[in-house]
Amino acid sequence: MRTHVIHAGLGLVGLLGLLLLWWAGVQLFGEADGLSARFAPQATLASLVELLGQAEVYGHIWVSLKRILVGLLLALLIGVPLGLLVGSYRHLEAATTPAFQFLRMISPLSWMPVVVMLMGVGDQPIYFLLAFAALWPILLNTAAGVRQLDPRWLQLSRSLSATRWETLCKVIVPGVIGHVLTGVRLAIGILWIVLVPCEMLGVSAGLGYFILDTRDRLAYSELMAMVLLIGVLGFMLDALARALHRRWVHA
Repeated sequence: MRTHVIHAGLGLVGLLGLLLLWWAGVQLFGEADGLSARFAPQATLASLVELLGQAEVYGHIWVSLKRILVGLLLALLIGVPLGLLVGSYRHLEAATTPAFQFLRMISPLSWMPVVVMLMGVGDQPIYFLLAFAALWPILLNTAAGVRQLDPRWLQLSRSLSATRWETLCKVIVPGVIGHVLTGVRLAIGILWIVLVPCEMLGVSAGLGYFILDTRDRLAYSELMAMVLLIGVLGFMLDALARALHRRWVHA
């Protein structure tokens, strides 16, 4: 218990240090009465409090979270079965690994013009880009989990005359859940980074859209407040993913 308190205190000190660096940067490199004052922590936090009192902001948050959820679910539906197959068959792994590594190294944002031309503007291209971004950590971690399964589990399954489906459900899937959750956590971090530019594709709602709106209205303190809110929401999503992983691993 004491260790957790110490770690929480050190984390709070780190956040306060980051806030101090933010304030010092504005003071050193900005003009007190100029535009930079709108980016100061005081103005940003005041704008954040005002934004959190507006129902419109929660609508944008919900739209962005829904897109994250859909993109993540699509990546899970594709990545987990593929990862199970790739991890189970060495020849399939050898045949697909170069292609997967090649595709993984292409930034999802580089597909934006192509996807918009093929799908138009709206949610569909965003779902595609998010799913593409989240697919690789889930697929590769699932495959790694299959390869690291204890061979004795599989031998025991065969000795008990278990069918392939029973082996999959009772041995393989429970054995790789921890790796899948690790892939999900990595995927959430990537999704949250990719989401904001994706929401600048002509949609009319979402956190990325709202940032563009604040820029067009010259509401710079609101813009910084949205940047801060995006960081807070991303931190909470990562904390949720870490909690799920810890609960499974220590269950």
